[in-house]
Amino acid sequence: MIRSIQPPVLWTLAGILVALITATLLSQWLKRANPNKDYSELVQRVNSWWWMAGIFALAVALNVNVAIGFFTFLSFLALKEYLSLIPTRRADRRVLFWCYLAIPIHYYWVYDRWYELFVIWIPVWMFMLVSARMVMIGDTKDFLRAVGTLQWGMLTMVFALSHLAYLLVLPERIGQTVGGAGLVLFVVLLTQLNDVAQYVWGKSFGRNKITPTVSPKKTAEGLLGGVLTTTAVAVWLAPILTPLSPAHSIAVGLIIGIGGFLGDVTISALKRDLNVKDSGSLIPGHGGILDRVDSLTFTAPLFFHFMKYFYY
Repeated sequence: MIRSIQPPVLWTLAGILVALITATLLSQWLKRANPNKDYSELVQRVNSWWWMAGIFALAVALNVNVAIGFFTFLSFLALKEYLSLIPTRRADRRVLFWCYLAIPIHYYWVYDRWYELFVIWIPVWMFMLVSARMVMIGDTKDFLRAVGTLQWGMLTMVFALSHLAYLLVLPERIGQTVGGAGLVLFVVLLTQLNDVAQYVWGKSFGRNKITPTVSPKKTAEGLLGGVLTTTAVAVWLAPILTPLSPAHSIAVGLIIGIGGFLGDVTISALKRDLNVKDSGSLIPGHGGILDRVDSLTFTAPLFFHFMKYFYY
């Protein structure tokens, strides 16, 4: 059941463990050094990171088919959370079954390494099936809004996130020391680092708001600092976990930095439109599933297709 973990992946996971231990000790020290300040949210966030990092590391370490099952479940949770937020017509409830059924079928194409069906199943076949099923129900009131929200949900929560799973099954390259697990670890780690770096740079030096009506706390300084930090780490980490050349590692760092920002503010726009602060409460201190995978909805497909075009 446990796969043979390549040393670079193992050392990277060990580095994440050290970072979590450091964050835990720091949060406890702050709590004791400043008893008058409330650090409960920080402690909650760190505790949740232990759970999230542990589950993700286990998924990477397990058999690739089990890991695909993990990402299938992640897409299910993300789509379920999304559908619980958006307003739906009574007639739409008869279509939701097909949206949920699309998830295991879509991930079967990943399991089967059937790339041609993987890239068209949701954007083409489910697009037509859901539209046709809604037409056959006969309710035309708010049809465009209803079909658009369902299609966008499947594309974002299922199709976009599933690119993480397909990274696991990309064919081995000659001379490559780390397989798909290294690629998944690389993009997830950089995406999460980018979120943190943009927050820290924005808090420290942020002056000019970049999306004031969507996410008022986002600043140009935070975006620039986060992108540069992510790119620097990408250059350092790429030779360890990926076959990327130095020039391509810079390009990927920029793509993940900017793509992560766009994914974040896109989900922020969704939540602002729906007038909700967090997408859910499943993860203490973080909110819901969408609050944690928002950046990955952009970075996962962007990184995957970059690798597919240049290396596979």
